[in-house]
Amino acid sequence: MHSPSRPNPRCANTGKAVPKDKAIKRMLVRSIVDQSSARDIKEARVFENYQLPKLYIKQYYSVEAAVHQRLVRSRSKEDRRKREAPENKRPGAR
Repeated sequence: MHSPSRPNPRCANTGKAVPKDKAIKRMLVRSIVDQSSARDIKEARVFENYQLPKLYIKQYYSVEAAVHQRLVRSRSKEDRRKREAPENKRPGAR
């Protein structure tokens, strides 16, 4: 028996399997510790230039969950036919 192909990613909100090309992808970058703990660690650290590592998580959302959470907006029927990605209005985004 052969191994199945790589499974589809799961929606971060609903847990549904979403096709990889259809899923809305968002990168979540967070600090490992909260702000008050980071201040305590900063005061007690030995190395002056030590940076706390960050947590990088790539999250996939189904279209319905992304619209519900207002990560993306619904488009008109004519705009849905456009295949290219819309322009990013956020500074620093690719």
